[in-house]
Parts: sequence; C-alpha cells; structure tokens
Amino acid sequence: MNKTYLLTPGPTPVPPEVLLAMAEPIIHHRSPAFRAIFRECREGLKRLFQTEQEVLIFVASGTGAMEAAVANIIAPGDRALVIEAGKFGERWTELCQAYGAAVERILPGWGHMCPAADVAAKLKADPGIRAVFCQANETSTGVCAPLKELGEVCRNSGALLVVDAVSALGAMDIPTDRWGIDILVSGSQKALMLPPGLAFASVSPKAWKVVEQLNRPSYYFSLTKTLKAAQKDQGPYTSAVTLMYGLRAVLRMMADDGLETIFARHRKLSAATKAAVLALGLTLYAKDNPSDCLTAVEAPANIDAQDIVAKLRDGHGITIAGGQAQLKGKIFRISHMGYISGSDILLTVAALEQVLRDLGHSVQLGQGVAAAQAVLSQP
Repeated sequence: MNKTYLLTPGPTPVPPEVLLAMAEPIIHHRSPAFRAIFRECREGLKRLFQTEQEVLIFVASGTGAMEAAVANIIAPGDRALVIEAGKFGERWTELCQAYGAAVERILPGWGHMCPAADVAAKLKADPGIRAVFCQANETSTGVCAPLKELGEVCRNSGALLVVDAVSALGAMDIPTDRWGIDILVSGSQKALMLPPGLAFASVSPKAWKVVEQLNRPSYYFSLTKTLKAAQKDQGPYTSAVTLMYGLRAVLRMMADDGLETIFARHRKLSAATKAAVLALGLTLYAKDNPSDCLTAVEAPANIDAQDIVAKLRDGHGITIAGGQAQLKGKIFRISHMGYISGSDILLTVAALEQVLRDLGHSVQLGQGVAAAQAVLSQP
C-alpha cells in the first residue's frame, strides 16, 4: 500500500487545519454567524488580490468566474483580443465566441508567450477592441504572461485587461490595482489550497463602467447582483457554507505567512523542481517566462509521458499531470503551488528518477534530488 501525494496543478492538497475548519457544523447562509464569516473573507480576499475593490465570490469552478467576466462586458459584435498560448487561452476564445464577440487571437505558439508590444500594436490598429484576455499562468504549458506590461498597454487604451489567475493567485505576485488589471478571476482549488467549488473576480472602476453601460442580461453570473449581495455580507444565492469555512481558514494562514513569504516559497520550489529535471537531462517545455506554479517537462523522445504519469501514480502513489490536447503523451507537469513543501518535491524527484530508469531512460539516481536539494538548502 502506498501513501498518496497530489502534485497536480489542480486540485491541490488541502491543509489539515483547513479540512478541520470545513468539518464545522453547517449554519444557515443568511444567519448573522455566516455574515461574519463572509465579511472576514471579503477583507482577506482584498489583501490577497492586492486590490481596494470588492472581490466577488461565486459558487462555481474557476471557469464560472471566467464566464462571469465575459458575460458582463461583452455584447454581440464586440471585438475581443485573446492571447491564446495554450488550452486555457482557447477557453477565453470559446467563451467570447459563445457571447457573440468577434475574436482576434494572438497565437504565440504553445510553450511561448507574446510580448506586450504585440498587444499594443493590435490595440493601436483597432482602438475599438473591448477587452484583452489572457492567462496569468497558462497551466497547460507552464508559461506566464507579462501582466505588468500588459496593464500599462491597456491602461493607455479603451480596452479592458481581463486575466485568468485561476492557478496563479496565491502563488505569484499579482498586484491587481497597481498593474491596472481590470478583471482578475481565480478559483479555490489551486494555490488557494481548497477543494473545487468557489470562484472569485475583482473588478476595476474602469470595468464597472463598462458593466453599467452595457447592462448585459445575466442571472446567476451577474456582477452587479453579486456585488449588491456582497455589500450585505452574503451571496446572491445559496453560499457554499463549508467552503467558506475553509476559505476563512486559508486566508488566515496566508495572512500569518505574509504574501512575500508565500511568493518566495513558490519561487524556491519552482527553481528546485526545474533544476532537478534539467539535471536529469530533461527539457523544460516553457520557452518564455516559466511559471512558479508548475513545471512542464518534455518526456524523452522514446517515452510516452502518460506512462510516466501512470507509473508515478500506480507505483509510488504520486499523482502529477500529463499534457493536454496536442501535448498529451509529450509532456508531464509537476505542480508546486499551494500546500506543497520542499520534501514533497524531493520525494517526487526521487520517484521520477526511478520511473525514468524503469522506462529505459539513462538516469544517474540521486542526480536530480541533489540538484533540488542544492536549491532548497539556499537561504
């Protein structure tokens, strides 16, 4: 029997104290006791998002917050610009098209990310573009977008900057207000160390003006309705009481650690993982701006990446992720976001060495572990 370890880029492990918090008895979602929990979560989310604006809470996966963003700012015929650098960039395109937008895509290629200058050129050529959509961290490829520069580009235009930070929030430093991000969306099951089921969105004053001017018909995902309820310390519909208990516990833990400490930990875990796979003679898939949330690795030419994933899971109890779409069988992805420690990374690297050797790849056992240890031992 193997102990099990979860190193997928969502869901991610949930800390024991958060699991215990979610074991509290259910209370009514309109009660004073629940409103106190909601109020504390509102303030904690503002600190996490690094914003003065309200952070809206939805009972949904992260995709729900993505849809809420599109539904409230896009009208049929509006022009949208999507940086489509992976599977989740494709999701922005599909959502915009579902709401009738005329979508123009920037296609830097999977494993790559376009510079902000490319977006600036598109906005200059078409000042009528309603919004620019991108991923803070493209989870399918392990590549990050230049959010600070994109914020500067969009701030000087009429376009909104809408960012999917479902896997990035809580792992990467994203000062929402300072960088001029107009809508930032996230979800509970990644770096926030919760089960799936909650989604979040911060909305800038610039974006609220568009929401109010368009007044798009939306029911469950209405930003306006969700804001009005939040200002009364409740959701517009039945809140996920158990998850809100957990969210409060997570936000308290993160406040105790401090954001800078959290970001530094993710940077170190990322550096250790990447050093390990390079020491094993493997190649990182991300060619531009590699992520601190996860490490995407190209499988050796003679090995199916899905076999690596399966053998780690079945033989060692360690679950990582394979590639998506055209990358299935070609890459594997190791998460180091949320409730992951240096010991988890060392264990995973050690098991990976054994799996690679068993699959016929030439590996010197301990070489990857030593490279990771060298990074983790640094102050």
